[in-house]
Amino acid sequence: MWGLIKLVFLFLLATVCHWCLATVCSVWGLSVNVMLAFAVAFCTVLKLAFGYPAAFLCGLFLDFFGTKLFGNNAFTFTVAACIVYALAERFDFDGIFPQIFTVFGLTFFAGALNSLLLMWFTSASMWPGFWSLLGGSALGAVLAPAVFWTVRRVLGKGAVCRQA
Repeated sequence: MWGLIKLVFLFLLATVCHWCLATVCSVWGLSVNVMLAFAVAFCTVLKLAFGYPAAFLCGLFLDFFGTKLFGNNAFTFTVAACIVYALAERFDFDGIFPQIFTVFGLTFFAGALNSLLLMWFTSASMWPGFWSLLGGSALGAVLAPAVFWTVRRVLGKGAVCRQA
């Protein structure tokens, strides 16, 4: 039960961080996605049974407050969780470089997949722009080690976490 309370706390922290950074970075035209960085961090720490729902709920949160196709972020974050769990055997997510590389790649992938889903289902396009997406991906990648550290520090080694 304590692990679930910690997870809810981290989710609320992720929403506040995402909202603040998305607001501040929109002035410079960056499409930052801190919520994805938290979802990736959740998947590297949590067991499958908790990581997939956490990633899905992070995406669903963005869908509730977005104006685009409903469900596209939830789907994209779930696909990202699948990729993270597939990479877990090959990457050591305790290192900073795999954290930065994964968050950068998945943020760019998520932006492209969201645009593709919009094009398929609504016959419309909403591309944030290459430089906006690249800058947001880079900023998310730079923040990734802090996000991973926070998630590992708060969750610790509980029943919901993977054993090393």
